[in-house]
Formats: sequence, structure tokens, C-alpha cells
Amino acid sequence: MGMVKEFKEFAMRGNVADMAVGIIIGGAFGKIVSSLVNDVLMPPLGMLLGNVDFSDLAFVLRVKTEEAAAVTLRYGLFINTILDFIIVAFAIFMVIKSMNRLKQKEAVPAAPAPASTRHCPKCDSEISVKATRCPHCTSDLTV
Repeated sequence: MGMVKEFKEFAMRGNVADMAVGIIIGGAFGKIVSSLVNDVLMPPLGMLLGNVDFSDLAFVLRVKTEEAAAVTLRYGLFINTILDFIIVAFAIFMVIKSMNRLKQKEAVPAAPAPASTRHCPKCDSEISVKATRCPHCTSDLTV
């Protein structure tokens, strides 16, 4: 089999297409979560903490000079990134938990149906549960 044909079969499998869609949607979801953290959650949180803008929080390790740029440790952006991660992780956890719950409901076997037949104790023929006399040997059956 030629390498091109083999690659085409690999690329056209359902799993590869599903993975590509998942990556694209995941990227878009990441942008939504970043906007949620940066534009919705952090402003009120900063206001509650004394009008702090987390994206501006940094330690200056070296002040800017004419020869060199400033060196800063931007821990506010790191806090935003951690919140992004926590929200994404929680959302994925909830999706997986829901999927597992649905799988468990599907996997639960249905209760077995009640028996509709039994065996005659005299001739060992299969008869209805409701029968009071065996149709094969005509024995009286106790219910």
C-alpha cells in the first residue's frame, strides 16, 4: 500500500476528524474562558480587593534603563491563567461526570421478565405458569 493511500485512510478515520473538531472547539472555549476571567470575574474581584487590576500586578526585578528593558515578574497574569485553568478543568470535569452518569444509566441491565412458563412435576413438559392442569399428561397442578 502506498504511503499516500495509507495516510489518506488514516486522516479520513472518524477519530481523527472528531479530534480535530474537539481541538478547534477547545481553542474557542479557551478564549471564552479567558474572556470570562479577564473581563467578568477579575474586575469585581479586583474592586473587592481595593481596586486592584490583577493584570498589572508585578514585581520589578530590574528597573528600565537606557541600555536595558525592565525585568518584571508578572504574577497578576499568572493568577488570571490559574483561574482560567480552574474554570476549564471544572467545566471538563462536569462534562465527563455527566457522560459517565449517562453511560451508567445505559449499562444498567433491565430487570429480567417474570417467568411465563414452568415444568410439570409429573411429565416434565413446559407449561404456562397459570395452568392448573397439565395439557400433556392431564395431571392436576397445585398453584
